[in-house]
Amino acid sequence: MASSLTCAGIIWAFLSFLCAAASCVGFFMPYWLLGSQLEKSVSFGTFRRCSYPVRDESRQMTVMVEQCGRYASFQAIPSAEWRICTVVTGLGCGLLLLVALTALMGCCVSELISRTVGRVAGGIQFLGGLLIGSGCALYPLGWDSEEVRQTCGNLSNQFELGTCHIGWAYYCTGGGAAAAMLVCTWLACFSGKKQKQYPY
Repeated sequence: MASSLTCAGIIWAFLSFLCAAASCVGFFMPYWLLGSQLEKSVSFGTFRRCSYPVRDESRQMTVMVEQCGRYASFQAIPSAEWRICTVVTGLGCGLLLLVALTALMGCCVSELISRTVGRVAGGIQFLGGLLIGSGCALYPLGWDSEEVRQTCGNLSNQFELGTCHIGWAYYCTGGGAAAAMLVCTWLACFSGKKQKQYPY
């Protein structure tokens, strides 16, 4: 099986896949912000949340439904900043995944990744990491929403967590993006083999 990648390119392909997987898993999981409400654990992502309050009319009280799900609509996401964060981070994850899958195909297909294609792929990875990083930077701007305040003891504000704390999914998303920007982008420059010149 012929490969179009150098040794550095093979490392780049697998590292790209790991970075993309880390960012995508972190983005999808609703564990970016962790807190509690009515003595139940509550967590938020950009477009998903776990545990939410509902009014129980039979008992005339508010109870917590302990299950995870996404918001009913895009407009139901608690803040405009989180809506922007969802779009920007999702686009960045898509770009990282596209490059990672192309790089893995380069391990099996000859003449797929040339030096030029590798550099372009590195540029796309840098852009994807930048978009995810922008999404992670926007996320704390939504901490002043009513839903987050209810969970964080009415003490949260933009860039102020109150009684909540940042969850593992936020670090996973940002860490994958940072590694893609700093390491994969550099390795991509050395990933492709020099193409053979065919006399015609």
